[in-house]
Amino acid sequence: MDDVTRRTLLTATAAGGFLAAANAGAQTNEPVPQRPGHGGTDPGPRNLARDRQNPDLLVPPSTDHGTLPNLRFSFSDAHMRLESGGWTRQVTVRELGVSKDIAGVNMRLNAGGVRELHWHKAAEWAYMLYGSARITAIDAQGHNFADDVGVGDLWYFASGVPHSIQGLGPDGCEFLLVFDDGDFDEDNTFLLSDWFKHTPNEVLAKNFGVAGSSFEHVPDPSELYIFAAAVPGPLDSDKIAGTIPVSPTLSHKMLAQQPIKTKSGTVRITDTSVFPASKTISAALVEVQPGGMRELHWHPNSNEWQYYIEGQARMGVFAASGQARTFDFQAGDVGFVPFAMGHYVENTGTTPLRFLEVFKSSYYADVSLNQWLALTPPELVRAHLKLDPQTLAALHKEKFPVVPA
Repeated sequence: MDDVTRRTLLTATAAGGFLAAANAGAQTNEPVPQRPGHGGTDPGPRNLARDRQNPDLLVPPSTDHGTLPNLRFSFSDAHMRLESGGWTRQVTVRELGVSKDIAGVNMRLNAGGVRELHWHKAAEWAYMLYGSARITAIDAQGHNFADDVGVGDLWYFASGVPHSIQGLGPDGCEFLLVFDDGDFDEDNTFLLSDWFKHTPNEVLAKNFGVAGSSFEHVPDPSELYIFAAAVPGPLDSDKIAGTIPVSPTLSHKMLAQQPIKTKSGTVRITDTSVFPASKTISAALVEVQPGGMRELHWHPNSNEWQYYIEGQARMGVFAASGQARTFDFQAGDVGFVPFAMGHYVENTGTTPLRFLEVFKSSYYADVSLNQWLALTPPELVRAHLKLDPQTLAALHKEKFPVVPA
């Protein structure tokens, strides 16, 4: 899609209609998969709402080429599991087949709602989206952890670490969970009640040194998982006296970090350099103002898994061998960029764009196209791209993650 066609399409969308690039600019209520000399009308059947949400799929930029896999999936298209204490939904390799090493879960806990005591094989990294929650855990050395987390806070539970999450007042919480295994399934975690119900009472009695009858009223696992409970008291009331706290801490305040700032946005990077407990997941929280763009770059150490928190975006991905594809995103969508592929993320809306870049890595790394060219001998760059002296002089030797800088 050329810039004029795209601007026309997006402007008309905001007004509740479309101006088709075809037919000499004639007005229509339907977006048309057509650019001058290419494409045609679409008499249907069709899903107009989807077409309006994905203008770069309907009319791809002329620079798109090849058959890259799908790199987008929306949590709105994921199955919702409803429980007495809240709800959960997930995007795994089943929903987004290209994401082999990261899966995501979006969960809501009502005030008092508890995600049952459990553990799993994958490590869990979380970003708080709404409200507040209490999290608890212990490590293999018997060290204790309990904390209250709010919007923008993170936590990290390594594989095998038992933990719980509970929504606090006044309205519970919503959060994003990221797991370092694309095959992760939220329905296949190790649940406390499930183990009790599948262990003979005489074994439980021997283990805990009490009568077997003590365990006759353990609820069925179907009654728990995410269940309603009373809102807990102050944090100090849930801390176990005489215990040694987990170190390093399993929570982190990402929004308290000093961001990298440019004229068009901010970036906060969290990896083991500032959150030592998070050994398998690193992340960046990116904010892009209207008209700004996460610069052309790539990541030399890992695939990128994205979660869009706010705003509208389009992402172009370059896969080498003449392959490139463009996708559109809005709040609640998941994006993916395969290892080392060049890409950009542009704010296409009228409000700030905020999204998470998440990596299965202990450290964050990216390579800026602009910086690479600026730090390469100018004559060598000129020989490749035929750039004039003014363009060469405009290249940035410092990295500006959000442009215009």
